[in-house]
Amino acid sequence: MTKACRFLGAGEPVALPTETVYGLAADALNPEAVLKIFEAKERPFFDPLIVHLPDLDWLERLAAIPAGDVPLVRRLTERFWPGPLTLVLPRRDLVPDMVASGLPTVALRMSAHPVFRAVTTAFGRPLAAPSANRFGRISPTAAAHVMSELAGRIPLVVDGGATAHGVESTIIAVAGGRMEILRSGPVTREELAPFGEVTAPGVVARPVAPGQLKSHYAPRTPLHLAASPQPVPGKRCGLLAWQNAVPGFDIVEILSATGDLREAATHLFAALRRLDEAGLDLILAEPVPETGLGVAIMDRLRKAAHQEI
Repeated sequence: MTKACRFLGAGEPVALPTETVYGLAADALNPEAVLKIFEAKERPFFDPLIVHLPDLDWLERLAAIPAGDVPLVRRLTERFWPGPLTLVLPRRDLVPDMVASGLPTVALRMSAHPVFRAVTTAFGRPLAAPSANRFGRISPTAAAHVMSELAGRIPLVVDGGATAHGVESTIIAVAGGRMEILRSGPVTREELAPFGEVTAPGVVARPVAPGQLKSHYAPRTPLHLAASPQPVPGKRCGLLAWQNAVPGFDIVEILSATGDLREAATHLFAALRRLDEAGLDLILAEPVPETGLGVAIMDRLRKAAHQEI
């Protein structure tokens, strides 16, 4: 923790575990430090970052929450923070333009991971922290994944073991007393519904929150979604299966033999990464049920896929 805070204080980015995926963290109020995140990830500057708060006192220091939305924001933070829910709110001038990609809003959350919370508390300032991988690639759910993506580009990776949720946080925009899901994640639409009206947007030309681009989370190996996957003759094929293996594939990764969507989400990125590193010609991915957390899993698979067949 001390070493991480020392690098952060010097304006350097460090990789830290969160309960969702590993994040590449830097002082969110230091534009030069934030620039190093974009450089290490090769991330386009039009894609905004999530800011992780050390405590609730920072919420209204960074967000100009309209009076009519204060009760909803309060209920959401009481229920889901710290945890895998990100709120997009109007930003205050204290938030650097680079963090928000010039948008009038900022994405905020509080991580529940004990290591991340300990570092933010000790550092005492908000941390911008997108996933700790090259832009558009498979998100890291273990320290080894970060090393394979960013070794030599950042000074420190803090190993906190495998992440708990396996997919990135749910992102919602709060405006006019309503919630708009900008990115599906561990907090499902069903869990948000008791708090008010919930809507979901389509594909956007320019992201207003991370993870909204049509292509994202992609392995280098071509990946196709297939409802009834079968090996392709003459090609080394891997299968990302929902519950059951299919004969004839060179490698099979099963997301959850028991049909548990939370287990599937936890395994998703690590399984994709193993398939991507196996020297295959093609990966076929079997869809999962689009209910609850399955919506988030299918969102990641569609953005990772070259084709749906």
